[in-house]
Amino acid sequence: MSLRSISEFYQFFWMFESHAQQRLSWRDAAEARLSRARAEAMAAAQLRAMLEANPSGQLGNARLNDLEALRRSGLI
Repeated sequence: MSLRSISEFYQFFWMFESHAQQRLSWRDAAEARLSRARAEAMAAAQLRAMLEANPSGQLGNARLNDLEALRRSGLI
């Protein structure tokens, strides 16, 4: 076997390996998309539950050093 045929043989089998790795990365990306959708749905459900527990809407709208809120509360 010449060096060229060995190189072609190696490249041929490396092509199969790289295609297999590409398929694995596509599968990982699909699983990541599903996981993200699942996490977003869980976060939305948690937000709904938090708003049901505190329907005033104040939950999640607070800001640090909000001067107007501090004035309204009489702290300034």
